[in-house]
Amino acid sequence: MGIATEDRALPGRRTAAPGRAGGPHRAPSSRRTLLRRAGLPYLLLLPAVLLELLVHLVPMLIGILASFKELTQFYIRNWSAAPWRGLENYRVSVDLNAPVGKDLLNSFFVTCVLSVLAVGMCWLIGTAAAIFMQEGFRGRGLLRAIFLTPYALPVYAAVITWAFMFQRDHGMVNHVIVDQLGLTDERPFWLLGDNSFIALAVVAVWKTWPFAFLIVMAALQNIPKELYEAAAIDGAGIRQQIRRITMPALYPINRVLVLVLFLWTFNDFNTPYILFGDSAPAPANLISIHIYQSSFVTWNFGTGSAMSVLLLLFLLVVTAGYLLATLRGRKTADV
Repeated sequence: MGIATEDRALPGRRTAAPGRAGGPHRAPSSRRTLLRRAGLPYLLLLPAVLLELLVHLVPMLIGILASFKELTQFYIRNWSAAPWRGLENYRVSVDLNAPVGKDLLNSFFVTCVLSVLAVGMCWLIGTAAAIFMQEGFRGRGLLRAIFLTPYALPVYAAVITWAFMFQRDHGMVNHVIVDQLGLTDERPFWLLGDNSFIALAVVAVWKTWPFAFLIVMAALQNIPKELYEAAAIDGAGIRQQIRRITMPALYPINRVLVLVLFLWTFNDFNTPYILFGDSAPAPANLISIHIYQSSFVTWNFGTGSAMSVLLLLFLLVVTAGYLLATLRGRKTADV
């Protein structure tokens, strides 16, 4: 009799199906592993989300709630007991026939003019400097470091230095203009009157344009040099290269850059507060300073909160409109 070389299944014994080794015991383990891997990114984001809620969203919600209340100095200790005013604070803020509405409109107009001027100058200077720094030359690294100095300095230290420089009697600005160059006979006031807007614009541009320079300089690294070489062979000059190659390539970056610069300038509080204190002159009374005065100087936190909500809504509308316009323009250009 020959010996059987194949295993035979005994009666009553079950064999494992092919491809199902271990049977149902590994299925829950694989599900737990999948859930663990899928939930890990959200777990890592949880601390940032909680911090965002504590730092931004919770105070914003409290501010929106305060805008519907008559929150004055009499209810600071128990602000939840302040009477409910509904939309009255908003009505007072936008009433152009009343002093509160007129002052808010004036500060809004000043902020818009400063934002447009500062953003335009920052983008122009930053882009020109970045294009100039693309070509290699001796001392380029040192010049880049000097250009980035205003952006690296602490805001308070930089603006305080400018405040000393704008002093009428002993400031360096008047020393250069009057004593060195002889442009005027009298020493002008830079932190008072109409010149306060010029001083504020100079400081805003000085401390912000290096950011535009840094962003544009980084974006220029992604443009292939072969495009410029081919354009030069075809006879294109520097102006045509910048117009036909550089600026179209920088369009996506400029779209975001201009929006960020506008939001930064429009919301800027540190610069005017350090230059002028809590009572900025009317030509330099930005809306951030005006809201601060309405809230912490006159102790009318309800009206100040309503102005802050109106400012938030305005910035949201401007941001949405700007993004839609740029995206629509981009699609039209692609077609």
